[in-house]
Formats: sequence, C-alpha cells, structure tokens
Amino acid sequence: MNHKIAASLRRLALLAGLAPALTALAQTSSANTSANTEVLPKYVYTATRTPAALTTTGSYVDTISAEELARMQLTSLNAALAGVPGAPSFSSGARGGITSLFLRGANSNQTLFLVDGIRFNDPNTDYAVALGGMCVSACDSLEIAHGPQSTLYGGEAVGGVLSLRSQRGIGPAAHAVSFEAGSFGTVQGSVRAQGGDAKTGYTFSAVGGATENDRPNNDFTSATYALRLDRTINDKVAVGVTYRGFVGEYGSPGDRFTNDANNTEKESNQLATVFAEFTPTSTFSSKVILGGQYRRFESISPNAAGTTASTTLVKNRRTVLDWQNTLSLGEQHRVTGGVTAEANHTRNTGFGNINESQQLLAFFVQDEWTPVERVYLTAGVRSDDHDTFGRATTGRVTAAWLSKDSRFKLRSSYGTAFRAPGFLDLYGQSAFYVGNPNLKPEKARGFDAGVDYFLPENKGVLSATYFDTRLRNLIVFDFGVFPGTTANVEKARTQGVELAGKFALPGAVQIRAAYTYLEADNLSQGIRLLRRPRNSGSVDAWHEFGGGFSLGAGAVLVAGRQDVDAATFATVVGEDYSVARIYAAWQVNSRLAFKARVENALDENYEEVNGYPQPGAGAFVGVEWKF
Repeated sequence: MNHKIAASLRRLALLAGLAPALTALAQTSSANTSANTEVLPKYVYTATRTPAALTTTGSYVDTISAEELARMQLTSLNAALAGVPGAPSFSSGARGGITSLFLRGANSNQTLFLVDGIRFNDPNTDYAVALGGMCVSACDSLEIAHGPQSTLYGGEAVGGVLSLRSQRGIGPAAHAVSFEAGSFGTVQGSVRAQGGDAKTGYTFSAVGGATENDRPNNDFTSATYALRLDRTINDKVAVGVTYRGFVGEYGSPGDRFTNDANNTEKESNQLATVFAEFTPTSTFSSKVILGGQYRRFESISPNAAGTTASTTLVKNRRTVLDWQNTLSLGEQHRVTGGVTAEANHTRNTGFGNINESQQLLAFFVQDEWTPVERVYLTAGVRSDDHDTFGRATTGRVTAAWLSKDSRFKLRSSYGTAFRAPGFLDLYGQSAFYVGNPNLKPEKARGFDAGVDYFLPENKGVLSATYFDTRLRNLIVFDFGVFPGTTANVEKARTQGVELAGKFALPGAVQIRAAYTYLEADNLSQGIRLLRRPRNSGSVDAWHEFGGGFSLGAGAVLVAGRQDVDAATFATVVGEDYSVARIYAAWQVNSRLAFKARVENALDENYEEVNGYPQPGAGAFVGVEWKF
C-alpha cells in the first residue's frame, strides 16, 4: 500500500480511537446540559440544494453560525475559515491583503464562493481581495461543502463550495451597535438589526473601520454591509431581496524586499438578488433567483514624483438567473432540477488587455432517494454550455448510512468537476503573450469516505474523512515559446485526511477543533503543489464562568509546505508557524457587553506568504449595546 495512503488511514484510526473517549466525556454533561448551547444546525443546504439534516448527507459539510462567530469574536471571512478542516488560506500581507484559499488542495479559482444563492466568482472574477478584507455579517450563516460540487453549481467547484447566506429575520425587533479600538491604530464599528413575523422579515448589518496594520503604506479602510427583506404573500408565495457590498482601500507595500511607499489597491464588490418561492402543494416547490454582481478593482502605482506611473483597472459585470424546482415523490424520494443562465463581461486594462463577454446556459437534475430505512442516496448530472469554449458535463453520487440510534453515520461521495478557462487564458494579448482559444476546461474527479459521530442531545459531532482528487488538463502559461501562450498539459493529485470536532462539554465549554493531513502533488512535474501545507490544524475553546464572564482561546498551526522566494522566485520550504489568540467578554446585563481580545498572543514572527510579514501581537477592546 502507498505509504501516504497508509499514513492517512492511520489518522482515521486515531480519530476512531479518540471518538469514544470524547463521547464519554460529553455524555458526563447530562447534569449540566441546560448550560450548553445547541451546536448543530437543523439543516444544511449546500450539499443538496435542499434542506437536509447533517445525519443524512453523503458529503462532508462544515457549518459556522453567526452565534459562533460572535462568541469567538471573529468578524472577517478569512478568520472564520481558519477553523474549517482542509481550508487553509494565506494572505499576501496584513488585513486587507490579497488572500488565497486552498480547499482540499484546490486553488482559489478551483473553489466556488456562493453568496446569497449566486456565485461570487467565475474564471474572470476572483474573491482574493474580498477574502482578505470582507467581514461576515451578524445575520449570516456559513457552510462549506467539501469535494467536487460542479453537478449542483457548475464551474470552479473542484475543491468544494463556500456558501455565505443571509438569514431571514425572525422574532421581535432586535438591534445592536458596537465599537472596537486597539493596536495598529485600529478602530471599527458595527450596527445590526433584525426582526420578523409570519408575514415579513428583515435583517441588516454594516461593519466599517480602519487600521494602519504593521508596516508603512499599509493602511486598510473598509466597509461591509448586508440587507435582506422577506415578504410572505400567502401560504403559497414568498418573495424577497438581498443586497450585499464590500468596499475597501488597501495601502499595498508589496513584499518586504520592495516596501513600496505608494501603491494602493481599491475594491468595490456589490451583489444583489431578487427571489421568489412558489409552493403550490406540499410535494412541489419552485424557487427563482435573479441576481447581479458588479466588481471594480483598481491598482494604482505612483512613481517617485508622485504622479501615476501605471493603473490597472478591472471591471466585472454578471447577471444570473437560477431556477430550481423540487418534487417529492413520497417520503423517501425527492427530485431537484433546474436551469442556470449567466451573462458576464470583463474589462481588464492590465496584462492581457481583456475586454470580453461570455454567456452560459446550464441544466441540472438530482435524485435523493431513501431505498430502505436509514440509507440515503443521491445521484445527479449537469451540463454547462459556454459560448466561449463549449460544453462541460459533470456527475455526482453520494451515499450515507445512519445507525439505528442515530449516533454513527458512514458516508461516501464521488463526483466530477471542472474549471472553465478564463478570458486571459483564451484571448489575452500583449507584446510577448497570446491566449489559446482552443483550451479545454480543467477537469477533476474526486472520491471521499468518512464517518461522523453525533453526540447525544445534539451537542456536537466528530468527523473523519479520507479524500482523493485527481486533476487533469490543468492550464499552464508556457513562456518557453514566443509569444508565450497557455496549454492544457499538467496533472495533479490531492489526497489526505480531515479530522474535525465541534461539541459542548460540561460546565458550558464549547470546543471546535480541526486537523488536515494533505498530500498535494503536481504529477506532471513530480513536485509538491505550492502553499499546500502537509499539516494544518486549529482549535478553539470557550468557557462561560457565570456572572456574565466568558473566556476563550484559539490557535492555528501550519507546517510542511513549499513557497516561492519573494526575492529570487526560487521554490523554497515555507516556514512553519503557530498563532494563538485569546478573547474575553463580560455581559454586564441583557443590553451591555464589554469585549477584549489579543491576536497573535505569543507575538509570532511569521509569513503566510514568503516576503509578506504578518502583524505582531495586537490587543483590542470593544463595547456592544443592544436595544
């Protein structure tokens, strides 16, 4: 047996050995369960496009609620993902810098980001700036479905799907304002409001602030805002709108060898949807989303005299129509199908000089079937037709078995996925480069198998997953010819083990832990894929002491990865690092709370990307008022 696979299996066995001990520990909390909050959601949506219990899904799905983010005092999207197994992200700079995500070893452009039901990225529109600076709304839920998901969502869903969704407002009107200040000249404020009844619902949140970060010309100012309005017309029809935006300006000094004193990057990313749900009978439902996105990114590089030496402007516009229908054929059978249509245009004045448009029409169908009690199967197929490079067809099957006592679930999935070539790949032109209009999409096929253990009284879950993804037709830039061009020439493989735990312990203790072992290899060149850590993990523990006092601590570990030297561009061994944080809160009464946290508490000197130092230790204090 391959020694890498054997090592992965040993890690699975390790979790199997730990599970009973952790379970026994959790079960001792029966006398104190009232103090522990519910840690598992009732349903997840991303794995099947329909409401599904975690006990029935054949894919591994991680969830992070708004309540969890607030408890851990995490506001940025990047920080929220640090606790997800198999999802390391690395920033080229401090808060606000361009950030890459490597879900199960896939590139950021091979991982799909859904926002309020429509995708935030395509081959020409990335989320690297938003991931580095965007905040998560206090009214959001975050789901991460691991593994190839193109059958449900189309291109770019090779590593998986990250889904950020505004929640419907419910209950009496509730409002809050907060303010925070601290190290590096940081100030940040937020406001949120939500409420709703059987007829209407609303949520709104806005977060804005500024920081000087820890280097010259590294100021970052930003604002993130989200709005959702819902209206139930009658017992069959409901409608709503969402609007979400992120604006930021980042002083970009480059790597520590450059220390540019003038470069600035500006980003505006706006996304809006209008949706309607029609449920004429108890067995049929239909939902249509009409969405639009506009992104404007500008990189400004003044010269020594202060005049602009060069400016790169990127504009992306996308219109999306997504229509989904679900038919229940009895309690054991559910069929979902629909159509997605997109039109997008990109103008990029930088390298490649892009000014192109693309249209997409896709059809998908999925069958969810329970042939016997406690066995859950899904199968689906999708066809995406692009007017640029042609058609891509993907398929996916999953299976899950739940034990009679609903404690253990065995699951497995197999799926194919693709990443469409971008306009730069196909049509870009410069003095020494020309695109290749004959490119094919990058293709992937992935398998995983795992086990989940659900703790009593919905107090948490322990999970272990082995995954193996093969990629082919990878698009590379070939500058060995003149003019340089692109070609589908490389193959790669990512495989490993994801371990995760999310549970409550006696005495109002909440634990979240994750570990990933990853082998990520470029098979064509016989080298390891860059910036994919062999070992990565995180842990967070939070305890409520009573009297309104609570304390938490967390840590992130990254080890065993290749990087590119920022000065010589040679491949080097990336540094290992571990970063700790501490946070505390005092809930004075039902309205007033004081908070404090220390980031990089051990003052680790480290670089997530070679040449781009991260800030040292920083302390922050804040106050929140609910009304």
